[in-house]
Order: sequence, then C-alpha cells, then structure tokens
Amino acid sequence: MNSLDTSAKTLDGTPATASRPADGDLEPAPEAQTTSAPPALRLLVLGGTSWLGGTVADLARRRGHEVTCLARGFSGAVPGQVRHVVADRWQDGAYDGVADSDWDAVLDLTWQPELARSALSALATRAAHWILVSSCSVYADHGTPGHDESAAVVDGWTGRGEAPIEEYGAAKVSCETASRDAVQADRLLIARAGLIAGYGDTSDRFGYWPARFATESHGAVLVPPLDGPVQVVDVADLARWLVLCAESRTAGTVDAVGEPHVFRDVLEACVTATGNGSPIVESSDPWLQEREVSPWMGPESLPLWLPRPDYAGLMARSNTAATASGLTTRPLGDTVDDSLRWEVELGLHRARKAGLSPERERSLVAALGGPATE
Repeated sequence: MNSLDTSAKTLDGTPATASRPADGDLEPAPEAQTTSAPPALRLLVLGGTSWLGGTVADLARRRGHEVTCLARGFSGAVPGQVRHVVADRWQDGAYDGVADSDWDAVLDLTWQPELARSALSALATRAAHWILVSSCSVYADHGTPGHDESAAVVDGWTGRGEAPIEEYGAAKVSCETASRDAVQADRLLIARAGLIAGYGDTSDRFGYWPARFATESHGAVLVPPLDGPVQVVDVADLARWLVLCAESRTAGTVDAVGEPHVFRDVLEACVTATGNGSPIVESSDPWLQEREVSPWMGPESLPLWLPRPDYAGLMARSNTAATASGLTTRPLGDTVDDSLRWEVELGLHRARKAGLSPERERSLVAALGGPATE
C-alpha cells in the first residue's frame, strides 16, 4: 500500500468554507464552565474566516474579548462583531493594518513556513502571547499508540515559496521552528491538533459515518475493524481550549487531541443518532488492503480507517498534557449529532470528497459475503 497522506486536508480538517456553529453549539461540557468572566484581551487571529479560525474568533468575542481577524476573506465572512482586516499574507505590507498595535495574544493557523515567518517578523514583538496551531502530522512515527509530545518529528521543509500539500507535516515543523526562534518559550504555545470533527467540517471524513447511517436505503453498512482506534477533537472544544490558553498565557507544546475511542464507539453513536437498524458488515485490515480500498479520506475511501500496524498510533496519542492544560471534551455522541446536523444541511446524497459510493460499498459487501442489498 502506498504511504498514507496525513496532510492538512487529512488530519487537521480542511480550511472549509463552512458556517460556524449556532450559539448553543459553542457551549462547553458542564464541567468546563467557568464562573467568572476573564479580563478582556486584544486577540488577533491570522485567519478567522475558515472553520477553526472562525470558531475561535466567534467564541473569543462571546467571552468579551476584542477580536481582529486578518484574512483574505476567501473562505467566508468573519463572525459578527469581529473586526476584519482584509489582507493577503503572500503580499508585501500584509500586516500593515495590525503591526502598529499591541496584542495580548496572536493565534496563527498557517501551515506555510513563509507566512509563519513573515507574521513573526511583523508581529512577534507586539504580542504578549503567541499561539501556533500545528498538527500531529509533524510526528515521524504514526505506528506506536500512546506517544506524547516528546516523540520525534520529521525534518522541516527547506524549500522556498509555497509548500506543497504533500509536505504538510514537514512544513508545520518549519512553522514550529520559526515560532521558537522568534518568541520566548514562556510566551509561546504550539498546539498540535489531531483530527478535528464536528459542525462545519467539509472534509467529509468523520461526517461520512453519521451520514451513511442516516441513509438506511443504501442497505448493509461496510465498516472497518470495530477495534480500530479513533481519536477526534470537536472543533468547539478545541476552539474553547485555544481561547482559554490565550487567557491564561499557556506555554509549551501540547497535542490537542480528544479522548481515545475505537470504531465500535463511533458506530454505536451513529446508530443512536439515526436509529438505523441496517446490518453491519465488519471487514479486516488485510481484506480491505487486498481490495485496494483507500484508507482515511478521499473518493471511494473508508473514512477513519487506518491500516495497522503502520498507523496504529495516528489516532491513539496521549492527551495527558492537553487535559492537564484545560482541554475538556464533550461526549462522542454529541460530536456525531452535530456532524449529522451539518451533513443534513449539506445534503446527504451529495457528491462527497470522502467515502464509498453506494455501488462500491455494495460490491464490497457482496465480496465479503454480507447480506444482499437493493
């Protein structure tokens, strides 16, 4: 099997042109609630019109902070009551509209080293705290479950100009290096995000499963091994944690990943959310590989499936540091419910970026000796 692509559009969630959750959807789990309002911050989000960036900006504004987003605006509009500085970070003078101000925190979501360096050059001395949203794609070993932030990373990308998506992990490493070179350690948080899921995700990966169970007419459901690892972080939980880190000036390097699950948990949550009683046909890693079913993402893939042993650790990382620093996660079923609501809004029968077509799924179910389908 070819090497698995764990690039920006595969691990962290796509920079989607997605709506942000409705007001109630940004509420954290009850145990994560705070009783006192934090002092207002001047927060600059480099981005803020795409999925995670927009969710961060919206939540920060709701918590009483003065939020500015610097972005081209191609991915959508900034949240209401948030200042939008329109700028293309690839152009000279991109930061002129924000470089003459002091910021309590700057949050950068880029995976392009050139953009990370230009932002740091223009703004690092004006920011009391800097947050780089990085990725667990930086790690060299995806086969060992339980690894934490001390694990080795790949070599950084050394090219010039725009890094290609195939170099996503290496490019993120270079962004991390640039951040450490420009910002004191006690002022810098590097948040290595895992797979992000929830309302607004247009990658079609996690959402494939609640959508598939919501289309009962497609018959028997082909699933990967039920004991396969699954680890996601809800976009609202991740955004809230990032805002809390800005408020508390949390520093260090943290894997921002959710609780560990197995695929059986995802399946049960999808059945509960949809009431679908269709037969389940479980496959195995070797069987899927022999039939050249694509893992993880992409057309005619089986989303979230990761062949073992090579990728046994990709969605089984330690989240000890994240929880110790305040990351709280909602039940998996809540993320499934929000994902299903988003899938319904997009249209359950639309062309998908990830997942098996009904025809391909039926042929695989038949090959596995599953029940006949219409």
